[in-house]
Amino acid sequence: MELIWQGLVQAVQMVFAGDRELYQVAWLTVRVTGTATFLSIIFGVPLGALLGLASFPGRRGVQSLLNSTLGLPPVVVGLWVSLLLWRSGPLGFLRLMYTPSALIVAQVLIAMPRVAALTMAGVMQVDQGLSVQLGGLGANRWQTVWLVIRESQLSIMAACLAGFGAVVAEVGAAMAVGGNIRGQTRILSTAIVLEVNRGNFALALAFSFVLMTFTYIVAMVLTMMQQRRHPYA
Repeated sequence: MELIWQGLVQAVQMVFAGDRELYQVAWLTVRVTGTATFLSIIFGVPLGALLGLASFPGRRGVQSLLNSTLGLPPVVVGLWVSLLLWRSGPLGFLRLMYTPSALIVAQVLIAMPRVAALTMAGVMQVDQGLSVQLGGLGANRWQTVWLVIRESQLSIMAACLAGFGAVVAEVGAAMAVGGNIRGQTRILSTAIVLEVNRGNFALALAFSFVLMTFTYIVAMVLTMMQQRRHPYA
């Protein structure tokens, strides 16, 4: 308990003292996870909705493949992304390895399938008769998809939160493609691992309290959005 208290006190001191490294790491975390979550939602929600509504040969196989990504270890994603972005890799000419952009790419590949899979599950729970009814009223495919998405708002917000949670606490892929370089690619999760390995448990706890506060704020905002749209849900 004494160590936890020391970590909490150190976190508060670092925040109010304007610790440069803490703010640098925290701001990079916000930038990377925020961008990755946004892109995952932009691409994942429409993909999940289409897979939940569309009918085509091999649909079940594609859905099973998407669901299988829910159990994909992030470090595997980091390995493949690093192989692609490495200097001798097929995308090495982009020079993205060990940059924040590489972190974003890896995190999008981790979060987007989760957002899409959970969105697909939420859309498939909507009464199938609604799509038929909308078609009978003259709605085109995209209008039908949009209206079904609106009916699945609670599930989709939960999918967005799951996508955010998948990237904000991710370590393996971030270490693989970012290298945990101070001032360049070090984010809160990798900073915690580094300080634990160094034996600086109080500092690691301080970083963890900042990370948990950031996660709680995002979760609270999404929860408030859910309750505003469905106050009795």
